[in-house]
Amino acid sequence: MRGKVRAAVVAAGLLVAAGVAVVLTSGAAQADTTICEKYGSTTIQGGRYVVMNNVWGTDQPQCINVTSTGFSISQANHNVPTNGAPASYPAVYYGCHYANCSTGSILPLRVSDSRFAGIQTSVSMSFPGSGQWDAAYDIWFDPTARTDGQNTGAEIMVWVNHAGAPQPVGSKVGTANIAGATWDVWEGNIGWNVVSYVRNPGAGSASFAPASFFNDAVSRGYAQTSWYLTSIQAGFEPWTGGQGLAVNTFSVTTDGQPPVSTPPVSTSPSSPGGGGSGKCSVTYTKNDWGNGFTADVKVTNTGTAALSAWTVGWTFSGNQRITNSWNATVTQSGSSETAKNLSYNGSIPPGGSTTFGFQASYSGANPVPSLTCS
Repeated sequence: MRGKVRAAVVAAGLLVAAGVAVVLTSGAAQADTTICEKYGSTTIQGGRYVVMNNVWGTDQPQCINVTSTGFSISQANHNVPTNGAPASYPAVYYGCHYANCSTGSILPLRVSDSRFAGIQTSVSMSFPGSGQWDAAYDIWFDPTARTDGQNTGAEIMVWVNHAGAPQPVGSKVGTANIAGATWDVWEGNIGWNVVSYVRNPGAGSASFAPASFFNDAVSRGYAQTSWYLTSIQAGFEPWTGGQGLAVNTFSVTTDGQPPVSTPPVSTSPSSPGGGGSGKCSVTYTKNDWGNGFTADVKVTNTGTAALSAWTVGWTFSGNQRITNSWNATVTQSGSSETAKNLSYNGSIPPGGSTTFGFQASYSGANPVPSLTCS
């Protein structure tokens, strides 16, 4: 979902109302990060999870406050028709979604792999007293080991709670008793099967094995065991309101080896930029697991004039190869790298900041490079 975020979530969010035929990267506590860019994202807990703002269904502003364990919607006053798509799907996830992958994930993972049954996830959420929304997991499956583009197998939505008129895609096809709760089961097809499990009654937390819902979908003929699990996401789809919705904690555990992440390392060179009295500084935070790493780069306007655009440059000293990036156009020529703003995050007021990041592979040494900002 880089660039125009996210065709997958756009289609996945086509829910209908009754009666009508989706930057701070250390696991240690740090200052919170606010993201207001429509498609902005960052990582938490050493890159193990990605948090995305993902405002795809409206032009109204939305900001999320990202913590070390989740996020909250700090600004939103949505008002889109409840018989259409929601305004957004801010979420935290584990795995790969439109080429933006969390660090050290075992996903994509074939369902027939014995490790699939051992995956567990949990979430704790908070809700405002008003608005119309759902609080839901979005768990994606594809016939191939896809890391980018639209998944075409099944989308399993686990509605932990909801408020107001919206209902899932399709129609109700039954009920199920899973993970110690009763769920209404809905199914519809929008180019892939959307199987939604609506908890009755709603709750503020959930803990389950994704395999338990997937196996139920298989038994109903909506999924296949030859497919791959690609991502596990938890977030909110607001139609009206939205401010105050929060994921307090989110986790995914597996029976495979846990990811190994080195402590983040930062560098903050600055140079004149933007013309006039505008200047910018750069902070580079690296999370390394031995043969690959993610980097989150924070660009801050340290001058007295607004920046209308920015470019960050650096040179790797080894054989690093960037495999994907987000919130910037990143080009690589040999060991030289250049990152330029996208259309929605080029303007930075004095004292303001924005973030971008990338994932890369390497062998040998991987020192922190020196960055310039202009």
